[in-house]
Amino acid sequence: MFKWRTASLIYEDSTYGAGITPELVYTFQGYNTRITDSLGLPIDATESYLDTLLYYLKENSTRVFIVHMLPDLAARVFHRASVANMMSDGYVWIATAGIGSAVDSLGPDKFDDMQGVVTFRSYVPATDRVMNFTVRFKERFLLENSGIRDVPNPSAPLLWAYDTAWSLAAAINKYSVSSSTPGRTLLGAVLNTTFDGLAGRFRLVNGQLQLSTYEVINIIGKSARTVGFWTPESGIFKNLKATNEKGIKQILWPGDLAIAPRGWSMSSTGRPLRIAVPSRHGFNQLVEVSYSLRTNTSFVTGYCIDVFDVLMKSLPYPVAYQYVPSTNNGSYENLLSLVFEKKADVMVGDTTISMSRMNKVAFTMPFTDTGLSMIVVLKKDSSRSMWIFLQPLTSTLWITSLAFFFLTGFVVWAIEHRINPEFHGTPWQQFGIIFYFAFSTLVFSHKEKLESNLSRFVVIIWVFVVLILTSSYTASLTSMLTVQRLQPTVTSVQDLLRNGDRVGYQSDSTVKYWLEEMGFHKKDLLGYVTVEEYAEALQRGSGNGGVSAIVDEVPYLKIFLSKYCEGYTMVGPTYKLGGFGFAFQIGSPMVHDVSQAIVTPAVQQEMARIERKWFGDPGACESKSDGINSSRLSFSNFGGLFLITGITSSLALLISLRAYVVSLI
Repeated sequence: MFKWRTASLIYEDSTYGAGITPELVYTFQGYNTRITDSLGLPIDATESYLDTLLYYLKENSTRVFIVHMLPDLAARVFHRASVANMMSDGYVWIATAGIGSAVDSLGPDKFDDMQGVVTFRSYVPATDRVMNFTVRFKERFLLENSGIRDVPNPSAPLLWAYDTAWSLAAAINKYSVSSSTPGRTLLGAVLNTTFDGLAGRFRLVNGQLQLSTYEVINIIGKSARTVGFWTPESGIFKNLKATNEKGIKQILWPGDLAIAPRGWSMSSTGRPLRIAVPSRHGFNQLVEVSYSLRTNTSFVTGYCIDVFDVLMKSLPYPVAYQYVPSTNNGSYENLLSLVFEKKADVMVGDTTISMSRMNKVAFTMPFTDTGLSMIVVLKKDSSRSMWIFLQPLTSTLWITSLAFFFLTGFVVWAIEHRINPEFHGTPWQQFGIIFYFAFSTLVFSHKEKLESNLSRFVVIIWVFVVLILTSSYTASLTSMLTVQRLQPTVTSVQDLLRNGDRVGYQSDSTVKYWLEEMGFHKKDLLGYVTVEEYAEALQRGSGNGGVSAIVDEVPYLKIFLSKYCEGYTMVGPTYKLGGFGFAFQIGSPMVHDVSQAIVTPAVQQEMARIERKWFGDPGACESKSDGINSSRLSFSNFGGLFLITGITSSLALLISLRAYVVSLI
């Protein structure tokens, strides 16, 4: 209903207070709400003790507090919270039924300290029995306490007490209990007693009174207003009418707010979020910190910065933040420690998500491609196959072309052999004519003279198809013979391990750990910082002080290829890693909101635009490397032509057969 994902629990450190805590925490987990703090208060807690605890809670981001304690201690807690200005805008206070049931007996000063509190109390229908009891109770009370004029209505606990006394009397009467009856027998008789009491159906389960309906009340002014009802079967609904409309009525929260608070605060002091940004050398497309000596200010730019700015603008609430660049080139682990120690609120940069880091900070979902791959050098392919003349056409196109050669020859023979002497002869001679005539169309030389206009029309269409087919074949073969073909020097990690080649990685990254896990020796691993160093090491090669491959996360490799597209390629399988994420303090509700924003279509479109801005067109390099393969011709390139000649040949054959049948009649 309110989508609060964190809350702090304040309970009385006693049997009454601590008994419910485990079950309460478990229940909240079922609703995807985490209890960030669970603090027990001694019954005799001093004001100083309460102030210290409340100051601690105020410094945290969570603004939803659940209070479970007896009314006397609760009244003192709310008073000190009011003094600490924690009963104001943005705060949410929810009290359990132990406090709500005693609301009617509170004094005016206590009401002042509890403005906006939401609590519960058992629902007691205003039946005639209850009204009669209330009148008799007040009369009896005034008779015995003549000095008191303003007598409140009986509270729910008072009605429970009356029903409990009634159950004891009913048990004694029903089971004929006497002074000599053992106490255990009397207890059993009470537990088995069930009746309709003043407060509702009286029934004990495991010694506890079972209540079916609770009122949800909101403390406003000098009274408590009912804003809804709750039952175990139906949950929360607005009223007890037959419709049972789901939801809750308007609540006035602390500070007289009619809109439900967000439930957390980005900063306890109202200051902007402190965004730690790494200052690094190399791969400045991701994040770069620059300084102006004239103004003595710093500027942060890069892909990660632009993505974070877009995400902050897409949130349903305003977020004030300022970037705080690292001034001493501190490691990423040191910056994450700042977030863990709450010296920074967020870390924005090319921060890889890992299990060890998740113990210190809370990551959003990845906002980049996830995975580990490698870049290798492309070498010239000098080998030429003796069967290269077959490569311009795919096998499907070769087979289809041969089939149509024979089909065309057969159709021409079928039309001509009855009327044209040049198509007569023995069966073998006629088969040779079919084969020879069809393939002679490649060079357009036919010694046989065609007599039928149908066969001439078939041959004209077929010659047109052959012209296009041979021209395309010639162009494709010429391209394959003249264009230089490139092949990767290494195709997999296994090749590197088998050859004992050296491998490069990005210094101060987690990639080195993964390479060692794959089986590489430390002596074969060389760290680099910039894309220029990557290119230089790859050009030297493993045998000349360089490396045979660079293994890194996909975003870094994309940056490399955006600058060094020709002569390099990304090969091998992509090993899944965590990807880049934004690091928040553990328990920050913003993690969920930012992760949700990342997957929205509007933000995805903006992120694609930002990626093109910093990395270029992601398909540009692939299109160059795929140029050779694209020169091969397939059946789909000529499907239309084959359809035309097939229909033409079929119609000519059918017309010829019909004419032959008519001539026989």
